[in-house]
Amino acid sequence: MNSLWSSLQLWWAGFQDKFYVCFIEDDRFVRYMLSGLGVTFQVTFFALILGLALGVVVAMIRVTHDTASANMRPGPGRFLLALLNTICKIFVTVIRGIPVVVQLMIWYFVILISIRNGIVVGIIGFGINSAAYVAEIVRAGIMSVDHGQMEAGRSLGLNYIQTMRYIILPQAFKNILPTICNEFIALLKETAVIGYIASTDLTKGAYIIVGRVYEAFLPLIAAALIYLLIVMLLSWLFGKLERRLRASDQR
Repeated sequence: MNSLWSSLQLWWAGFQDKFYVCFIEDDRFVRYMLSGLGVTFQVTFFALILGLALGVVVAMIRVTHDTASANMRPGPGRFLLALLNTICKIFVTVIRGIPVVVQLMIWYFVILISIRNGIVVGIIGFGINSAAYVAEIVRAGIMSVDHGQMEAGRSLGLNYIQTMRYIILPQAFKNILPTICNEFIALLKETAVIGYIASTDLTKGAYIIVGRVYEAFLPLIAAALIYLLIVMLLSWLFGKLERRLRASDQR
């Protein structure tokens, strides 16, 4: 019993020493992990906004082509819509088919080589990557709304854009909210690869500490726990929002 207690004391003393070296000494936790967490939030937030905006545009083009092009007269408008639809389909296929880390490196080392700010490039790269997935989510949500809703809106004197804005999209939003929330969580975790383009996010910050102190367990476990806590918090918040929206439908 005494030997077990002595072993626990030795382990605890060693753990305290490693904890101090990894996080307290030279303010490593604040300098690398907390500052990296700020970069993670920044990239995720702005990339999500870009992804939502671009994804909705792509989805609207594809839905409009699928539902309205057959009733359009032959001419420049119909040709332009078909061309835009083809571009959007190629965009979704290419972006979804290439790993996000490869896309990031292409943006940083090839396309946006004049921009040396990894955070800006990361926002653009992750935003465009997210847009491809959001486009399919929004398109599926719009298509899930009964077609009679569109006819009802048009019968009330609304044009196509007004019907989409006031009738179709609000209903589609409620249908796709859980999937959009999952996309946000996935985007948050995907930002862990932004270190490949010289940006210090949470994961990169943990890896820098590993390189400083030659101790991998504590920094990596700390980063994993932080990601886990954030995801659990977001899941709880999104679940609460979803329940509130569902309750409002039943009133």
